[in-house]
Amino acid sequence: MATARDTLDKKLLALLQMNARMPTSELARKLGVARSTVHERIARLERTGVITGYTTVLSRPAQDNPVRALVMLAVEQQQVRQTLKRLETFPEIRSCLTVSGEFDICLVVEAPQLEDLDEALDDIAGIPGVQRSRSSIVLATKFDRSPVPTLAGG
Repeated sequence: MATARDTLDKKLLALLQMNARMPTSELARKLGVARSTVHERIARLERTGVITGYTTVLSRPAQDNPVRALVMLAVEQQQVRQTLKRLETFPEIRSCLTVSGEFDICLVVEAPQLEDLDEALDDIAGIPGVQRSRSSIVLATKFDRSPVPTLAGG
């Protein structure tokens, strides 16, 4: 993955992540540089693969406000592959990461209601090979820079 080259690139990327439609003139004013500098930087960041595209993020209707939990799993070493395969079958799991430290796997689990989340967490904890789990309910998302999935052919 290509990376930003300097502090100006990083500041520019942070502004674009907040609002990719911000006019070049406003970006230039906020960064204290010429519009042509901003234009050249954006073109280079696109050309080198640091910026790979732009998207529209739609808001969720108020009733579509799922509950989420961060779930840490300690798994028997010989069972990691089988556990990961089993975790793939849970539609509630939005993200699965292997991590170092006290736990082996970190999950982002999402369900429509707290009761559904509770059931999914019980099922996950009951997977053979899971030695222990620790869950934290997400209270609020202050910001999210994760990539937005794109539709094929779009």
